[in-house]
Amino acid sequence: MQRVMLRAKLHRATVTEADLHYEGSCGIDEDLMDAADMREFEHIDLYNVNNGERFSTYIIKAPRGSGTISLNGAAARKAQIGDLLIICTYAPMSEDQARDHKPKVVLLGEGNRIQEVRKF
Repeated sequence: MQRVMLRAKLHRATVTEADLHYEGSCGIDEDLMDAADMREFEHIDLYNVNNGERFSTYIIKAPRGSGTISLNGAAARKAQIGDLLIICTYAPMSEDQARDHKPKVVLLGEGNRIQEVRKF
């Protein structure tokens, strides 16, 4: 049996841009992607702390060091600039892998700057 486990998350990312007319996706600063071990075109689930919306899309790269978190296409309707998001990736794991797995959590502060990186 396989379990789908939290692999990584960006915690309390602030939406900096929203473009309804851009092809759907979520732009994430490359520094944040690296810190959370996320990849371009990877599936992500997003949870809006401000309004409770939960939605999925995929990652595109935003400029390194920019602090950008952009919602594009239909995702732009799920949050407003300034809203806080939790952005998660998940992975299937065997029972043995899941038993010892520790997700990577990147805690963000003002300007989407990294405050702390944890492995639980």
